[in-house]
Amino acid sequence: MTDKLDAEQFNDDELEAPAWLNPLFIEKILSAYEDAPELKVIDLKITPASAQGDHYASVMFRTTAEYTTSKGKFSKPLIIKTMPEQEGHKKDMLSESHLFETEIGMYCQVLPEFEKILQEAGDHTKLFVPCIYHSLEPRKVMIFEDLVPQGYYVIRDRPVTQEELKTTFTKLAKWHAVSMKFIREQPDFLKEFKYGLFDMPTIHNDPFITTGMQSFIEMLDRLPELRKYKTHFEKIKDNYLERLQAEMREYHENRRSDAYYVLCHGDFHLRNMMFKNNKETGAHEDTMLVDFQISNLCSITIDLTYSIYMLMEPEQRREMGKDLINYYFAELVATLKKIGYKGEMPTQAKLWEQMHRNKYYDFFLLSTFLPLILAIKSNSFKMKDLIQDPEIRPKTYFLDTYVKDVSKLLPKFEQLGYFKGL
Repeated sequence: MTDKLDAEQFNDDELEAPAWLNPLFIEKILSAYEDAPELKVIDLKITPASAQGDHYASVMFRTTAEYTTSKGKFSKPLIIKTMPEQEGHKKDMLSESHLFETEIGMYCQVLPEFEKILQEAGDHTKLFVPCIYHSLEPRKVMIFEDLVPQGYYVIRDRPVTQEELKTTFTKLAKWHAVSMKFIREQPDFLKEFKYGLFDMPTIHNDPFITTGMQSFIEMLDRLPELRKYKTHFEKIKDNYLERLQAEMREYHENRRSDAYYVLCHGDFHLRNMMFKNNKETGAHEDTMLVDFQISNLCSITIDLTYSIYMLMEPEQRREMGKDLINYYFAELVATLKKIGYKGEMPTQAKLWEQMHRNKYYDFFLLSTFLPLILAIKSNSFKMKDLIQDPEIRPKTYFLDTYVKDVSKLLPKFEQLGYFKGL
């Protein structure tokens, strides 16, 4: 499928398609989708769908199906998403999770309804790419139209521009706004979406998650200029994951009257977005969000805080994403008004109060996810090794980019009062 030179660019479990992913399987799906019983697949080219570091919680293939019907000869570019079949960490982590059930519900029930609400208000924003097939048995599979031939691309080798980020946050704001309307008016419609990152069955015992804070503390201790912050994190290292989970489960277990809740994306980072430019002018035109596997009802801050560490550039991170999150907030309020939201309008002051109150998510992302994402951006590590190899993982804490980021962020935490009362 891929030659040896290409193999280094892709995840190992995406180099060879499983036996069931064959012309007959695709033929049955396209026959039903096109309502053409006579459809025949005459050629099927299958390649990995994404590069190293793009994702971890699934196995993805790209295929172009050449087929005939009574109307002629056609081709259809597709993305196939399925569960890992190779034994190992990835399969163990995902096999008992709700990831596919959540994503199928998002694509087939929630996002079409969200788009409908926007359309009724005169807003024709596209929130998702069509899912043409899904199943949970005999195996978990989803098949989508491939966005690449439509001009969409993943950004891997450069920073995201301000215009691209604004389009991305506009789309998130519209989605969040519609979810707030549903939470107020039809809460049962979204009640099944309760499985976030820390509801994955094996996550609590995963060394990648459980050792992050200790590696972070060891890094602080070894760098004289950062050593003064060590005591703050030593105070919380034994219980900060429990505090974090309480923040993430707040909607379900300890709802507050002074907090805003939404159906969040849950994994709002750069590789879960595809960008499109205008063919004629080259100007940025659209951002399409993908990968809704851990979308869940939670604090509005979950997506926003995540974006600070996993989407923004260091300069924006040093200001805790202030300009972009305020831009997002303006879009959120404008959309709530447009769609006829009947609740009390959120305020910017309360949003930032909630952001700063939910500081344990900052602690987790800074200590565990940020070294991972910066290591991937450096092109010096494979995601599989970063997640699974206990000898490689600590090296990421001493990358120059990470140390520089931490050196700027910890004084900001202190200024915001994050260390008081720990």
